[in-house]
Amino acid sequence: MSLKRILSGMRPTGKLHLGNLHGALQNWIDLQNSGKYECFYFVADWHAITSEYSSTENIKENIINMVIAWVSAGLDPQKSTLFVQSAVKEHAELFLLLSMITPLAWLERNPTYKEMKAELSNKDLSTFGFLGYPVLQAADIIMYKAYGVPVGIDQLPHVELTREIARRFNFLYKEIFPVPEPLLTSVPKLLGIDGRKMSKSYDNSIYIGDRGKVLQHKISSMFTDPQRMRKSDPGNPEICNVFTFHGLYSSQEKVKEIDIECRKAGIGCTDCKKMLAKRVAEELNPVHERMDYYMSHMDEINSIIEEGNKKARKIAQQTMNEVRAAVNI
Repeated sequence: MSLKRILSGMRPTGKLHLGNLHGALQNWIDLQNSGKYECFYFVADWHAITSEYSSTENIKENIINMVIAWVSAGLDPQKSTLFVQSAVKEHAELFLLLSMITPLAWLERNPTYKEMKAELSNKDLSTFGFLGYPVLQAADIIMYKAYGVPVGIDQLPHVELTREIARRFNFLYKEIFPVPEPLLTSVPKLLGIDGRKMSKSYDNSIYIGDRGKVLQHKISSMFTDPQRMRKSDPGNPEICNVFTFHGLYSSQEKVKEIDIECRKAGIGCTDCKKMLAKRVAEELNPVHERMDYYMSHMDEINSIIEEGNKKARKIAQQTMNEVRAAVNI
């Protein structure tokens, strides 16, 4: 019985943080280890340029660091194909062809387009590349005839647009592309240390590679229940980001204990943060050990990337042969 193929990617715009780990990467690892899917995960370096076109000097380094973080966290190149988007030039060709048939109105009504423009208001994003990135994203997905795309609910509009583009191509030319399904994932809402969305652009992230005093300092700086001014004040764990992190890193018994003690002021925020810092450090220690190993064995990382690129390229070339025949070029 053949495995269903899934595909997803990340933009190499900087170091990965714990929001990336729990929002996407851990789900990729679980899907890989389920034995149900043929997994393709790619570094979306062309997508990074849609918003970082004026500062590309760190992209190559970010690509390497991203793959190191992936395999250190648990992605297995023996189970998943890990590749770099720009190494498979067929993505650009399919993007070009799909852009010819995608109505402009489909892109202009994309809610994520407006949200990202607002979030990155300090950058000039009035470019064709930024408006058209969902078409490139569609090319990324349907190139591999993916059955599904693991996404959070906020990314559903992207998958729906990909589905529409696939249907339009099939209608105009030939039934080549399966219409991909969104594989909805439960994404925990991890905020940054300042209480806003965890983001590299906000400088409020806890990175996967953070350790020692850096990690301790960031966790000790995290916002907690804003209504709790003193240790003697009862707290509300439901609105505390530190408690949310405990839900991911501490045992169920400890989480229940913290919930009870916080509500009756039996534990202070400082002690709660110290416990969290210890648990996060313990959980990340094996990841850090693997990161250190790969940093001193770059030949292995380069080999993983090259093998993934070759496998992805072979499939992409086969797909584009079909596409060219269908379009009569």
